[in-house]
Amino acid sequence: MIFSKIAKMTPDIIAIGSQKIKSIPGGESVELKTLWQDQNAAIIFFRRWGCLFCRLWAKELGEIAPILKKNNIKLVGIGVEEAGSKEFIDGKFFDDELFCVEDRSTYQMLGFKRFNVVTILTSLLWKQSRDAISKGKSMGLHNDLTGDGLQNGGALLVSNGGKILCHYVQHAPTDRLRNLDIAKLLPRCD
Repeated sequence: MIFSKIAKMTPDIIAIGSQKIKSIPGGESVELKTLWQDQNAAIIFFRRWGCLFCRLWAKELGEIAPILKKNNIKLVGIGVEEAGSKEFIDGKFFDDELFCVEDRSTYQMLGFKRFNVVTILTSLLWKQSRDAISKGKSMGLHNDLTGDGLQNGGALLVSNGGKILCHYVQHAPTDRLRNLDIAKLLPRCD
């Protein structure tokens, strides 16, 4: 069963670009558009820093991070809140830049829905969740309950200057844009 898909709605890149994000751990505040101002960007909107599925996604992204960097493509992780980010950094789940949104409406503008308690607990019983939990544990990853466990995430691939190449929305906590899809969707910047 496939729960993930490329979003049908295209967000307003100007409105999204004006949203403020805060650097973790530095605390500097910038507009989101600075991420794609000078280069292509793969922006991953994690559900929460303590999420095992997000940590697994982050580790998998590490496999293509050198290729993206070599091709002048910025890889960035964004969270809905700062809670749990220190443990995420200390655990070395993601080696690239991290930010958190200053306003949760950024996630809403991107169409990232919230789960409710019933849907999030039920989703943990799905085969894809059990498989991801097993894979994460085999890699030594762990979960903690720090932060908002009901928020959904996704990804935004944006070309230099602000053209949206892909708007990806999670429909299940284990959904993630695969490395191969990111590599196919982002043009090289040689």
